[in-house]
Amino acid sequence: MTNKNNLDRNHQNLLTKHPTATATTATTMCHKFGIVLLLSTVGAIWAQQQPYYLQQCPRDEASINECLRDSGNKLVHYLQKGIPELDIYEIEPVIIDEIGIVLGSGPDGYRALFRNIQAFGVSNITVTNVRSDLDSLQFQLTCEIPRIRVKAQYRSTGVLILVKASGAGDYWGEYEGVKAKIYFKALANEAADGRTYLTTDSVKMDFNVKEIQMGVDNIANGNTVIQAALNLFINSNSQELLKEMKPALRTKLTLVIRNFMDRLFAKIPLDEWINLN
Repeated sequence: MTNKNNLDRNHQNLLTKHPTATATTATTMCHKFGIVLLLSTVGAIWAQQQPYYLQQCPRDEASINECLRDSGNKLVHYLQKGIPELDIYEIEPVIIDEIGIVLGSGPDGYRALFRNIQAFGVSNITVTNVRSDLDSLQFQLTCEIPRIRVKAQYRSTGVLILVKASGAGDYWGEYEGVKAKIYFKALANEAADGRTYLTTDSVKMDFNVKEIQMGVDNIANGNTVIQAALNLFINSNSQELLKEMKPALRTKLTLVIRNFMDRLFAKIPLDEWINLN
């Protein structure tokens, strides 16, 4: 009992002799806690900060389409340089595995297969118009590309303008004044981080080209007659050839666009595209 009383007196003496000790300790602890809380808050705000490569758009119906157009063009600008935060370092060339065309029927009908198609200049795309329905997450983009340069390997069989046009070589094309419309419907999904992300539900596209120049080089058998005949036919009928190529090309481009959009949507949450508050 005596020991307990002594301990109590000693404790009281300490408090009497050092009346500021407890207050100082409490103040220090509160100060440290405040710093930790401040750093945590700043870290959370920083984590939610709008990325430099994208413009967040309000839900206001009067301005949403113009804002999405400007935001899309801002994103394109940074995509041209690469965006490491999205694991995108270069977007060109756009590669399509192969497409084929058939002109005419029967055993002498002309058939050509284009492989390893590489397109340059697509990153110079400009979004000129956007139509959107945020409730159903449907969007239509109108885009323009000044010039696309294409190269590929080709193989052909059959007769072309009375010349046996079987052979293989290099294809080149220059497409100027390209205009495209892209329609897509998206789905919203909540991820493990608690934020909402989009995925494409469906994608459609169409395009037209104002001027086309194309031809073939380096024919495997070195037959200059075939090469001259092919180039004459190609450049005299470029729009018709594009029309024949278009269904297959549109299908391949739609797949490329869809894959690229899903790649972006997987990295960019919906609230960075559109202010949901």
